[in-house]
Amino acid sequence: QVQLMESGGGSVQAGGSLNLSCVASGPIYCMPWSLHSPGKEREGAAYRSNDGATTYADSVKGGFTISGDGAEATLYLQMNNLTPEDTAIYYCAHVPKIPSATCDAVLYANWGRGTQVTVSS
Repeated sequence: QVQLMESGGGSVQAGGSLNLSCVASGPIYCMPWSLHSPGKEREGAAYRSNDGATTYADSVKGGFTISGDGAEATLYLQMNNLTPEDTAIYYCAHVPKIPSATCDAVLYANWGRGTQVTVSS
């Protein structure tokens, strides 16, 4: 099974920035960033496919930028102007082949362990 490793989380003050990274050990096509905030269900934030297409949840538009390299099986999330509401564990996932649905509609089963982001006011 492909292993996923997230990194780049940390503690920042409101208004700060972080750049998260994810590396997969095998082939990827779709890769999402998902966040799990305290007391809430995990939700998708941004998605990227190997053809470079990206999709964002309304809640992160304008503040987060997803990027990556399909050949290198890497994924990044640049997060700017962070607020305490962005505090969460951030996870990446993948599917190795072109899915039957768009990347934001895929049911991802293989997730990394996550990286903690804490934003203080």
